[in-house]
Amino acid sequence: MSAESVLADAVLAGVRDALGDQVNGVFDGPEVKATAPWIELGALVAADWGTKDNAGREVRLVLAVRDRAERPARTHALAAAAGGAIENIARDLDGWRIASCVFVRARVFGDRPGEWSASVEYQVRLLAA
Repeated sequence: MSAESVLADAVLAGVRDALGDQVNGVFDGPEVKATAPWIELGALVAADWGTKDNAGREVRLVLAVRDRAERPARTHALAAAAGGAIENIARDLDGWRIASCVFVRARVFGDRPGEWSASVEYQVRLLAA
């Protein structure tokens, strides 16, 4: 399997395990009928990170937290917990090993009154096992 699909599966499982009781779903992409709060995995952007004798990928991933509340406090907390879940993913995956997992940025913003979103971005480098 590709590094991107293995990483996506691990991220989704890790976030579900860590936050499954705090959100109404963790989805692989935008969800049309979800009830807030929920988390979705955005598009993965991958680049070659291989060596002369080993395949590798550098993957940028973004998790989005969608929420509805008067204030963004819960959105901030969910974004921080989602980042923690990414950082705690097992390093050995199916055919790949995570060499590094680096926080890039996080952002919380109001879409409309009472609607909040957060994005949490990480750079993950993987080498073929």
